[in-house]
Amino acid sequence: MIGMSFTQQQEYLRDAVHTATEETFVSLALDVFRFQAKFNPLYAEYLRLLNVNIAEIDSIFDIPSLPIQFFKSHQIKTGDWSDKMTFTSSGTSGNTTSRHFVKEPEFYLKNCRLNWEENYGKVEDYCILALLPAYLEREGSSLILMAEDFIEKSKYEQSGFFLYDTEKLLKTIKECQEKGIPTVLLGVTFALLDLAEKETVDLSNIIVMETGGMKGRRKEITRKEMHQFLCKSLNIKEVHSEYGMTELFSQGYSKGAGIFEPSSTLRIYTREVTDPFTRQKHGKTGVINLIDLANYNTCSFIATDDLGKTYEDGTFEILGRLDASDIRGCNLLVV
Repeated sequence: MIGMSFTQQQEYLRDAVHTATEETFVSLALDVFRFQAKFNPLYAEYLRLLNVNIAEIDSIFDIPSLPIQFFKSHQIKTGDWSDKMTFTSSGTSGNTTSRHFVKEPEFYLKNCRLNWEENYGKVEDYCILALLPAYLEREGSSLILMAEDFIEKSKYEQSGFFLYDTEKLLKTIKECQEKGIPTVLLGVTFALLDLAEKETVDLSNIIVMETGGMKGRRKEITRKEMHQFLCKSLNIKEVHSEYGMTELFSQGYSKGAGIFEPSSTLRIYTREVTDPFTRQKHGKTGVINLIDLANYNTCSFIATDDLGKTYEDGTFEILGRLDASDIRGCNLLVV
């Protein structure tokens, strides 16, 4: 991208992100890094305080990741543009929530569809039943925007949202089963557990996909415990999972056992718990760092507070969150 103006670089990246492959990911990530190091004021200052020589960065593992807490305290944008909408995270009373400013909502939705299709095929070929009460009850949910788009694109009229209308949900599921309609029940974890506890229902030919989180509604349990309970109660062989967050435009999906496949625009690696600048080995528990190419308008390199493991084949596992998580030596810009 040498010699390109800001606008030319932005347009190049916009097109390149959605044609990313295993072979082009590294070079594209380095292009995004240099673009954001120059045009993202917050990230540029972070790199300066870390004494990073941008010209010497030639490996994606050497690219510093911005602590995810900055999405709570700062406006993160690469370039000067007006946001069309803002994604916000859920949070308990009194907690500061993350804000992800969105320049092009349709770009986000296109990326969501591409990520889904890499794992499941065309969105329109599924009936999407969304059981997402905690998200529907607030504004700014990126998951709700994605679900709305999937429901709109679905060719099945049965697709839709179900807040607390369990009777309607079960009636729709039965109709889809009788008609042989490929169906996905996309649900926040606590709502799926509520359904499994209160109703006797056979979902053996339905894809049940949890989005994670109790949202303060239930006691936290491990993903393994939750999956075992849902499989037994709903008569399913496995629980699918979606990994995404307010600060990301990309998703990862698991078709069982809690092992996630990153999308073509997403890469995951881990850092040591006690040293934020040391990479953790595959198969060992660390803290998740991620590269999301689709975040080219904000920041693509993020240090999360999620604990997990990565594997040689690029898959990853989410094990929980850091206890009393803090920036651990990365708080150079906190005010």
